[in-house]
Amino acid sequence: MTVYFIGAGPGDPDLITVKGQRLIARCPVCLYAGSLVPEAVVAGAPEGARVIDTAPLHLDEIMAEIETAHAAGHDVARVHSGDPSLYGAIAEQIRRLRAAGIDFQIIPGVPAYAAAAAALGQELTVPEVAQTVILTRTAMKSSQMPEGEDLATLGRSRATLAIHLSVRNLLHVERELAPIYGADCPVIVAYRVGWPDEAFLRGTLADIRAKVRAEKLTRTALVFVGRIFEATEFPDSALYDAATPHILRPKRKKSA
Repeated sequence: MTVYFIGAGPGDPDLITVKGQRLIARCPVCLYAGSLVPEAVVAGAPEGARVIDTAPLHLDEIMAEIETAHAAGHDVARVHSGDPSLYGAIAEQIRRLRAAGIDFQIIPGVPAYAAAAAALGQELTVPEVAQTVILTRTAMKSSQMPEGEDLATLGRSRATLAIHLSVRNLLHVERELAPIYGADCPVIVAYRVGWPDEAFLRGTLADIRAKVRAEKLTRTALVFVGRIFEATEFPDSALYDAATPHILRPKRKKSA
């Protein structure tokens, strides 16, 4: 018996991996985070499977379902949104599985920041403008941020920030980052990426909070901050530069 932590992607049922889809189709038990994973993702569960939305359950109740499946020898598809390694709350589940001697595997998924960049038609790393993306969040009612991971500290790098779980904390984002990035720094709020009502709000650190308030966005949004979103003039990458040889494209000898 194995518990498969499956990354379902950000919302679009077509963005789940083939492996994840196949596992859902064969596991007799499917536990999915229904607040973030659409039912269409788990619609392929086998006939008669026990399919449970875990959104209203606490950790003990989720583990009880897994332990019941373990006793019956039934594999479990534990379906999370995005990629389970990012804010997936799988670490505490894994800790309990290890203590109980229950096998598990993690199947990666498409993270929200990657799906958002694709929908925007945006490369997040271009030469001489941006080569670093920091994935982070801010602390509100959730657990506190570790020392040294506050926005002001991370922002000193001037890297592109993908800030999760913070659309209701934009005043803090503005106060911490405007002195570093500038009040006119571009901000994009990506709302429900991959869902039918997907939306993107563009603004700056100075005005994005008012725009979000006007649209009444309070959850399920990712906040991008960085100059990459205004960059139009930048050098071509050396990867495909005819004048830059590399191991797969060695320098050609001049004809005699």
